[in-house]
Amino acid sequence: MSHAGHVFEHGNYTAKLISLEPEPVRSSLTSPSPPPKPLLIASPCEGGIYPVLVFLHGYLLYNSFYSQLFQHVASHGFIVVAPQLYRVAGPDSEDEIQTVAIIVDWLTTGLHHLLPVQVQPNLCKLGLAGHSRGGKVAFALALGHAKTALNFSALMGIDPVDGMDKGKQTHPPILTYAPHSFNLNMAVLVIGSGLGELKRNLVFPPCAPKGVSHQEFFDECRPPAYHFVAKDYGHLDMLDDETKGLRGKATYCLCTSGRARKPMRMFVGGVMVAFMKAYLEGETQILVALKDNPEIPPVDLLTITYLDDIFVNNLK
Repeated sequence: MSHAGHVFEHGNYTAKLISLEPEPVRSSLTSPSPPPKPLLIASPCEGGIYPVLVFLHGYLLYNSFYSQLFQHVASHGFIVVAPQLYRVAGPDSEDEIQTVAIIVDWLTTGLHHLLPVQVQPNLCKLGLAGHSRGGKVAFALALGHAKTALNFSALMGIDPVDGMDKGKQTHPPILTYAPHSFNLNMAVLVIGSGLGELKRNLVFPPCAPKGVSHQEFFDECRPPAYHFVAKDYGHLDMLDDETKGLRGKATYCLCTSGRARKPMRMFVGGVMVAFMKAYLEGETQILVALKDNPEIPPVDLLTITYLDDIFVNNLK
């Protein structure tokens, strides 16, 4: 495997998962400043100073459903902070946007107390990512719908969704349908699923409807922006192999999916790592290699678009 392909495999760090509730508990991990919401943190165990990624879960999903994805990213030298924003929610995501802003501001005082010994977060290298509705919330925060004391340097939308259909966006609407209208002042990665816009059955709508999903989000981005679309995988295929409980079982029933989750999860994790290495750590070689060698990822791709140099490789 080429050097670039290593991002799709487990990295060189030992990744540890830390689960915390907002209420103080009798534990050596308790922070003097408890988190505003339950958190799942994935961190390298080895001592060092690492960039931080805030990751927002999809609609009615649990942050724990992404544990394997978080461990993949953390094993490459990043700290992932994933809040559980809600258990039940309506269509309006305004409260989530405000809540994420509070969590981001909490990072400066609370995060370092929760990490393994000798692990320090570098909050000057801060990324923001979200899946599905969480992708919409991430874009909303990056666009200034809520203010934060910390600044983001990289934004990632993992099959982001802005409602049920064009003209049926949920509040607050993020897409404007004006090309390159997003004024973000940061690099953006958008990952899409080729099967996301397909119905699983006659009862449920598509999980990532055409008109409010990854293509539309990318079309409104300005350079530098990157768009990867996995051909034969669905909207939830980056989740853990086993997602427990009623909601976990539902993830196998609601969306059209590929034959296995692992390849899509490896792909999503690897592209996220390549993007963050480029824009949080200044290591661009892997991101460039993926442009020049689209066969490296563990999935077939429909589209790769690099908006930094107007490179387009359309594999449809």
